[in-house]
Amino acid sequence: MPRQLEQTLKSIAPIDHGLTPAIEAHLDDLTKPPKSLGRLEEIALRYCLATGTTKPALGPKKIFCFAGDHGVAEEGVSAYPKAVTPQMVRNMLAGGAAVNVLVRHAGAELEVVDMGVDDPLDNAPGLCRRKIRRGTANIAKGPAMSVDDARRAVEAGIELAVTAHAKGFRMIGTGDMGIANTTPSTALFAAFLKCPVESVTGRGTGIDDQGLQNKILIVKKALEVNRARLSDPMSTLAALGGFEIAGICGLVIGAASCRMPVVVDGFISTAGALTAVQMRPDIKDYLFFSHLSQEKGHRHVMETFGVRPILDLDMRLGEGTGAALAMMIIEGAVKIYNEMATFSSAGVSQKDG
Repeated sequence: MPRQLEQTLKSIAPIDHGLTPAIEAHLDDLTKPPKSLGRLEEIALRYCLATGTTKPALGPKKIFCFAGDHGVAEEGVSAYPKAVTPQMVRNMLAGGAAVNVLVRHAGAELEVVDMGVDDPLDNAPGLCRRKIRRGTANIAKGPAMSVDDARRAVEAGIELAVTAHAKGFRMIGTGDMGIANTTPSTALFAAFLKCPVESVTGRGTGIDDQGLQNKILIVKKALEVNRARLSDPMSTLAALGGFEIAGICGLVIGAASCRMPVVVDGFISTAGALTAVQMRPDIKDYLFFSHLSQEKGHRHVMETFGVRPILDLDMRLGEGTGAALAMMIIEGAVKIYNEMATFSSAGVSQKDG
């Protein structure tokens, strides 16, 4: 019997491009010069196609911030100690992180998900507990996790997306928290895109030049040590990824199976989304990339993906901050589509000729 992941991937429908002419005709009939709202019109079109209708509906929205620790932190690839991961999880649960502020501003909900934090996180009210293990193994010495654990993490993300849709949420976003998680993300980019490690390795939380050179060497070592395991998307994710990255991958897959737009945050979230797209290319049409991360390599990945993120604010925090901001832009685009008068309804003359 097919397992949950395979069943969900199989259920994902390609978007219906046959709707495009009707959507574009409506956009061109709005009381404005054609295409004068620029990328807002493109976003509205993509939202309609993702939801499979010429009459798109908005609704409640939610961001999932997945948290996990990484064995590769012991290689000195981050400017911060591993203890920051559970500390920041508690800060988010208390409402004090940047993502809390922006989620409140966007009128969304936030769910913090423990996928693999190396801490029991006792007495943490509001935490969504999906812990697979207390952190991954060191990818510079071997695989991050077993394929079975990677699958469990992906399927946990699928369940969260499907449950959110069943509860009435109509747009969800991704976020992450995990010290050293730009290193496994970089390794995944290099493995999937077959690009030089130097082109996608950045400073993460702010490492110096010496730290950057060390990080590049560690990513190269991870790719070499795990070379035999990089045979398919799931085994590559297990070899190089993280529990929170796997959770994001699953969330994206689950959202696409429900025809629910998913707003991808930054560098780490893009690694999870890229993994999902490797499993089923049709998923790409359900993704809205929120912003261009300042983290080196994100631009390269976006160009390879052939997409232009909605915002470019030199952000590199993660957590879901970019997703929260972009959700408001997406909603604005859909409201323009739904609420703006048309030339025919308003009695406004169109351009001569």
